Amino acid sequence: MAAHDADDLIARDARCAWHPYTQHATEGPPLPVRSARDAVLTLADGRELIDAISSWWTCLHGHARPELIAAMTSQAERLDHVLFAGATHEPAVTLAEKLLDVVPRADSERRLSRVFYSDDGSTAVEVALKLCVQRWLSVGERRRTIFVALEGAYHGDTFGAMAVGDPHPFFEAFTPMLFEVQRVRAGDADAVASALANLGGHAAGVIVEPLVQGAGGMRMQSPEVLRGVRAACDAASVPLIADEVMTGFGRTGALFACELAGVVPDVLCLAKGLTGGLMPLAATLTTEPMFESFLSRDRSRAFFHGHSFTAHPIACAVALESLRLCIAEDTPARLDAIGRDVERSLRERLAASSHGEAIARSVRRRGGIVALDLGARGGYLAETGPRFRAEAVARGVLLRPLGDVLYAMPPSCTTRAQCDRIAEVMAELAVLSA
Repeated sequence: MAAHDADDLIARDARCAWHPYTQHATEGPPLPVRSARDAVLTLADGRELIDAISSWWTCLHGHARPELIAAMTSQAERLDHVLFAGATHEPAVTLAEKLLDVVPRADSERRLSRVFYSDDGSTAVEVALKLCVQRWLSVGERRRTIFVALEGAYHGDTFGAMAVGDPHPFFEAFTPMLFEVQRVRAGDADAVASALANLGGHAAGVIVEPLVQGAGGMRMQSPEVLRGVRAACDAASVPLIADEVMTGFGRTGALFACELAGVVPDVLCLAKGLTGGLMPLAATLTTEPMFESFLSRDRSRAFFHGHSFTAHPIACAVALESLRLCIAEDTPARLDAIGRDVERSLRERLAASSHGEAIARSVRRRGGIVALDLGARGGYLAETGPRFRAEAVARGVLLRPLGDVLYAMPPSCTTRAQCDRIAEVMAELAVLSA
């Protein structure tokens, strides 16, 4: 694509496209991306960018991974799609079996045993919330409609997911249309227990992003906190929903963040890295008792949720190959090593700066996720976000600050030299913000 073609593409985009999480009145033109391979995006003018955020946390193994493309092509030639209501197919069943083999497990009473497919992380959460509420209705507990969620949480953009997310700054306009939620301090299991005790027979469940709150600013909690939340749910006899849309498939240094705490949730939400970023697919996993509570001769007690592309065969085939790669290549360990390399290089560079000591105190890491706080105010809406995104691109790295929080979450193919460059740019931006 020549430069003039790129300009034409941007001009056409400006006339017809509406981009997500973008204030079109103030932000500059989008990046015209021509191609991608491994951890690198190539722009129309030939510039290359290190994709340090895995394209919104999805490209787990890197771009254009040959094995995933082969799985996609092979499946498309056999079965492109069939409805999943009243039909089934090999990729969906095999993927469900494999997922249930690798998710956290404990005793038989809390073993995840059922997989409900959907299309993205927000919908996976929506499914989880609906399952819990309808399950309570099926056992006559009609008052149990209030979920406990964490301050700073983000669970997606559909209405249920918005309700359990923190309204500021994303969803305040919709507050009158969202159901009631009891929000408590993040990182405080005792606060969760107190909220459940106060709600009593009105509590429907607890939802958390285990160990790392993503869009809320890469806020990190200890495994002990998650274990405390699990204990609080057990004491109140309510389900624990683990939203591992971001943290799943190795991002925290284990295949699932819940593993690091030795916790088995009652409902587990997966997406993003599920297909290695190649296809949209999500899954909500739950227990046999949850599934059995929907069984009845009364058809109205079925779970009425689904969409045209539920359990899309091509997406399921790609997810199977991505999961195979996760295990064969020990993707969690690779991501953890990448995170260590970025953190080490970042701290070394900050230590060499006159402003670095104060900045370094905010540096945090969990597995392959590295974050720090910029010297700015305004949270997600801080004016520094778009400016530093442009500064990073000018330096050859794709970073997308969460307002006043700068983070990296590279794919598992990222080289040590690329890690060093990511850290170098992060340090430069942090010093600029000081």
